[in-house]
Amino acid sequence: MTNKQEKIKVYLYTRVSTAMQVDGYSLEAQKAKMKAFCEFNNYEIVGEYEDAGISGKSIENRIKFNRMMDDIKTMKNDVSYVLVFKLSRFGRNAADTLNSLQVMQDFGVNLICVEDGLDSSKDSGKLMISVLSAVAEIERENIRVQTMEGRMQKAREGKWNGGFAPYGYKLVDGALVINEEEAPAIRTIYDLYVNHNMGVAGIARYLDTHGISKIPRQNGKSTLFSTAVLKQILRNPVYCGKIAYGRRRLEKVHGTRNDYHLVNHDDYILVPGIHDEIVTEEIWEQAQIIRQANGERYKRYNRVEDETIHLLSGIVKCPVCGAGMYASKCTKRKSDGSFYKHFYYYGCKHRRSDRGHKCDYKKQINEEILDAAVMEAISKTVQNKKCADFLRSKINSKVDVSDLDAELEALGKQLRQQNSRRDIILADIDNLDVDDKHYSRRKTDLENSLYKVYDKIDEIEGLIIESRAKKRTIISDKMSVDNIYKSIIYLDKFFDKMNQQERRDFIEHLVSEVQVFPERTALGQWLKSIKFKLPLLEKDMEISLDKHNHVETVVLLTKTTA
Repeated sequence: MTNKQEKIKVYLYTRVSTAMQVDGYSLEAQKAKMKAFCEFNNYEIVGEYEDAGISGKSIENRIKFNRMMDDIKTMKNDVSYVLVFKLSRFGRNAADTLNSLQVMQDFGVNLICVEDGLDSSKDSGKLMISVLSAVAEIERENIRVQTMEGRMQKAREGKWNGGFAPYGYKLVDGALVINEEEAPAIRTIYDLYVNHNMGVAGIARYLDTHGISKIPRQNGKSTLFSTAVLKQILRNPVYCGKIAYGRRRLEKVHGTRNDYHLVNHDDYILVPGIHDEIVTEEIWEQAQIIRQANGERYKRYNRVEDETIHLLSGIVKCPVCGAGMYASKCTKRKSDGSFYKHFYYYGCKHRRSDRGHKCDYKKQINEEILDAAVMEAISKTVQNKKCADFLRSKINSKVDVSDLDAELEALGKQLRQQNSRRDIILADIDNLDVDDKHYSRRKTDLENSLYKVYDKIDEIEGLIIESRAKKRTIISDKMSVDNIYKSIIYLDKFFDKMNQQERRDFIEHLVSEVQVFPERTALGQWLKSIKFKLPLLEKDMEISLDKHNHVETVVLLTKTTA
């Protein structure tokens, strides 16, 4: 027997839902058996954590469980074990259970399940963890596969697999039926593409100028046929009476546990559907031949891969409609057609009606000139002594979370009060006399009161989680802001050493928007103003970007509001 000073320190964790109170798993029953286990093994209990009336399907709403995990991470009591009555009391969600166990073991703490005889520090316990992990993975994968098999079978039968009906159709009792209001536009699109050798941009302009509008529906409010929508229509075999399944499949992201993404596939199911066709199969196949030929031609004329990352794409705003302006590439060629050079410019994304919008601003702003002007304005701003002093003061300032701390303290008090009410009601239920003629009515009244208390507990626990999340976000944001401020102070020293992606990331963190003049000024400037995401000074300041005394740009230094 070890002496008192050498006792192994442990935490006790108990959890019970309302339904479990009558099955011998009450909180007191769990504690009694675990304390007896500790006494027998000469363990010292240095902390008890209790979640009452809370489901084990997730750890998110279990406040005491999360507090215990925080104490383990800070090595508060230097414990060796966490004791639970059964593994199901620790958690019913396999992923949460295994993740929590891994975190505990990272800090040298293991799990003992008294009733199950499971000890994660032993080989048998480690094996059980591995088995649980494998079972969880298999169950999730089986569910996904079974769901896909059901959809594949439905597709093989020529039935629509759910979701919004493609434009030109409507859903009637889950089946595709031609929408006679929308179908004429589909026939026109295929006719122009196949019989009149018209590209999608030309088709979009034709439909717009001839008053053929897209009827707004739940999955698309725009009345213009954008090039993206036209491309989807021209490659969808549903219009020739067929059902395709598996063109885009959900696949697990390599190296992750639960992350999936959509991947395009060429080997997909294509079968005759039970719905009527809008265009003939011959017309649809001709459209695919044209699409493939156009794709090959595009590859020939665009052999130079453009992976340029543009500094201000989306950040610079159109002076007419306010939409983002995005970079486009223009290639100059010699008279013999050979390559000459590329240059880039910013243009309003709404300037082309074939993209589903209209904007009258047609100017194209040279990317190199505007980027240089923005960087010069930022550089001159941070070189200002007042700005530098302001930035340093911001870095040294402390974040104030006192209001949230007070809110958490008040919510904790409310939670303790509700837990006390719950315990009183549970005791009253246990003390009811079954021989009392009003036993059933009194029991029902007490249970109704208990349910209301549990609802209140759930509400308070949700507010506590929300407040804690706000506090973590504020502290995390403060750290991020400090890093950005430090980067701004030393901008001139490291910006030239950044690659294109790093420069773009820096600008995205710093700049909210860039405004330009509708016309280039007499001094050759496009830049009108810069709005920063973070305050750089107490008020706006004027920055001269030319060689003379003229002020060309107002730099907005106050933090942008959402």
